[in-house]
Amino acid sequence: MDLSAYQGIIFDMDGTLVDSMPAHIKVWQQTCHDFGLPFECDWFYSMGGSPTINTAIALLKKYNIDADPQLLVMSKLRHFDEINHKGDIIPATFSILKQQKAINKRIAVGTGCYRYHALEILTTLGILPLLDVVVTANDVQRHKPLPDTFLEAARALGIPPVQCVVFEDTELGCQAAHAAGMDCYRVRDGIIGEFRAFKQ
Repeated sequence: MDLSAYQGIIFDMDGTLVDSMPAHIKVWQQTCHDFGLPFECDWFYSMGGSPTINTAIALLKKYNIDADPQLLVMSKLRHFDEINHKGDIIPATFSILKQQKAINKRIAVGTGCYRYHALEILTTLGILPLLDVVVTANDVQRHKPLPDTFLEAARALGIPPVQCVVFEDTELGCQAAHAAGMDCYRVRDGIIGEFRAFKQ
């Protein structure tokens, strides 16, 4: 993999750099049980990269339920807090992060996770000291598939978007990368898959 054309390397976190999606799915299952809602595992995976509030809103809309999405958010975050081990490093992407850091590339994480949990996970796994920038759900108004997360990461890195490449495990994330004018690598099940070039 030749990343020499890029000055900035941006990683999604959940499912891309850290295998934390199973923990998120587990607590969504608990939350659905709390509220008597149907639980469809594949649907929640398809919402990967979306902040909890957006997933809660989409879930209620999916089943045409008139309820306060903040109640779901509070339940989900409470269950997530109770999980001590929220995931392991994904070796393939972490290896690239370390290689690129070693040659002084600028490294960012752009995640739909809330800052509190993102910093907890990145600190626990020893990733945080390797990062120049962390952009979370708290740092932008509009989330994936809109480009704001990755545009803010590029801005904070001080690098034009065209000189950044994104690693993402969800379709929402890849759409966000292209909306930001960035090339993207799709990560599937911990394996770096196809390269998706941004097309003008």
